[in-house]
Formats: sequence, structure tokens, C-alpha cells
Amino acid sequence: MLVAADKFKGSLTAVEVAERVTAGLRRVVADVEVEAMPVADGGDGTVAAAVAAGFERREVRVAGPLGQEITAAFAVRGDTAVVEMAEASGLQRLPAGVLAPLTASTYGSGELLRAALDAGVRTIVFGVGGSATTDGGAGMLSALGARFLDADGEPVAPGGGGLADVARADLSELDPRLTSVELILASDVDNPLTGPKGAPAVYGPQKGASPDDVETLDAALAHYAQVLHASVGPKAAEYATAPGAGAAGGIGYGALLIGARFRAGIEVMLDVLGFAPALERAELVITGEGSLDEQTLHGKAPAGVAAAARAAGKEVVAVCGRLALPPVELGRAGIRRAYPLTDAEPDIARCISDAGPILERVAEQIGRDFLS
Repeated sequence: MLVAADKFKGSLTAVEVAERVTAGLRRVVADVEVEAMPVADGGDGTVAAAVAAGFERREVRVAGPLGQEITAAFAVRGDTAVVEMAEASGLQRLPAGVLAPLTASTYGSGELLRAALDAGVRTIVFGVGGSATTDGGAGMLSALGARFLDADGEPVAPGGGGLADVARADLSELDPRLTSVELILASDVDNPLTGPKGAPAVYGPQKGASPDDVETLDAALAHYAQVLHASVGPKAAEYATAPGAGAAGGIGYGALLIGARFRAGIEVMLDVLGFAPALERAELVITGEGSLDEQTLHGKAPAGVAAAARAAGKEVVAVCGRLALPPVELGRAGIRRAYPLTDAEPDIARCISDAGPILERVAEQIGRDFLS
């Protein structure tokens, strides 16, 4: 058995999901061999998944989304680092009850990248998702040596709102080490920077942006890209429409500007975690996440795990808190059957509060179905 599931957001980490599934299976067959490989698609939980796979966790003091000093982690193994922007600039890094769609900055994410460069790695997997920010990666670039100045030659205010005042962008002092590393932009979204499918319109509201804020941010990011076009050249405009530019409030755009290569987050992480050899050893793969729904089919971890397993001829089942996909859609994704917590406990509130014990019961059912 290979347990390769993502987190149940708000209830269980990916590591806890693997632990609970393993416990449930062993209630049915005590000596069943279970290999746990927590997975992530580039969003929050990516560093934890890397650490669970044997990477070394390293901590550094960086700026949070509102400039407050926080402790954030990245992961290193050999010459590869895994950096998760949500560790520094994620929604969970905002003070309780506070949203800051116009002012939240990715500066701390740039500091995390700089810490990875200090570690001497040759490859950086930059997982982006779960951001509190919509600043087009300007904060990140500033931490790496770029300058964004207003008409008076002063640095613009942090956050996406401040980009409306950018008159000049100077990327001449970017950290030179960026040219000697492979930077992989790992994300589960392929949105452009601006427009109807851009970062502000699609993801701004979940960061607290009102309709007026979305309009302000979209105009500010479009202006930002125009200013960068003047200083960087035509590629700045090309990157603004490239897949992944709108990821994590546009930090994908900033990453592309410094040479990042965009890849689907789950594909990158499966490579980094060593999924292929683990898959060879497995007879059954158990994947999952908190909600199996339409979004799952578009680059989320369970879909990536199932696609890889199907290509290897392995059978896949899924665990989840909530199931919103019909059997035919599950089958198309390569998942034979899904086991939602709501089958064991109809009360959704209890499924959230008592997710661990309920998941063990669900895993027992998988054990009875596939091990007995």
C-alpha cells in the first residue's frame, strides 16, 4: 500500500492523513506494509511534504505579508531546495481576522529564496499557492535586489495597490546567483497575470478584495507589467500572459521574470519526493484531499497521483472529507473509488472537528474491501 494524499485543509496535515490511514488499515491486517508519502501541489504544506520525504527542514527569520518578522521554513536535500511561498506570504501568516488585499507583500518569499541561495543549492523548487498577496511578485523581487520607484525616485508602497505608482523598475541589482540555479515555478494554476482570468479577478476576493479592490489591483498589475516592459523588454509582456503568471497573486509573474520554468506543482513534487520508485513497490495507491471536486481535476494532488499511478498500471482509491464528483468523473481521473468521511459520519461539522478518528474508520473500510 502506498498512501500519497494531500492535506485535509483545516483538519489534517498530509502527514496526519497518512498516519490515520495507516492506523485504519492495520486494524484490519496488523502487518500490512504501508509506505507513506505525503504529497502537495506547491501550495501550503509543500515544505512539510518534502521534510516527510527526508529533506532537512531549515528555518529563517523573514518578513510576513504585512512586514512583521516571522520564522519561516524551507527544505533542503543535496543540491535541491523546496521553498513554499505560503510559509512567508500565505494567508495563514496574516493576523487573525485581518485581510490586506492591497498592501500584503511577497517580500518574505524573496527572503526565503535568498536563504535557499545561501544554502548553495543548484535547483530551487518554488511552490506557490495559498497567498495573502496580489503584488505580482514585486515584493519578492525587491528582496532579491530589484527596485520599484515612483515619479520622485522613492520606493513605492508594498503590496499590489502600491504598484499603481511605479514609474521605473530597476532589475540591474538582482542577486547574480539567480543565473546559476534552476528555478522551477511549481503551481496548480495556469492563470495569466491580469484580465478576467487573472490573479485579481479570480483569486482576489478570497484574499478580501472587494469589487473595487479587484479593479484597482488589476489596473495596478497591468501598469506594473507595462513599466517592466520598458525596463526589461518584450519578454515582460510575454510573461504576463504566460501560464502560471497569475499564480499566488502574480508571484508567478515575478518568478518568470527571473528565469523560472513553470511546471504543474504536483508533477514537480512527485519527482522531488521520489514517487516513481515508491509506486513500483505498491499494489494499491491511496490518495486524497479534503474535498474531491471539480478543482481536483485541474492540477490538484490527487489527480496527479492518480494519473501517474494509472500510467504505471496501478489501482487507485481516494479518501476525502467531502465528495462532489460522480463515479464517471472519478473513473476518468483514474480513481476507482472514493471514500468520503461523510459516508462514516453524516454530520459535516463532526467530519471537520473529528477528522482523524473518522478517517481511521474509513481506512478500515478500505482495508476490508481490498485486504480481506
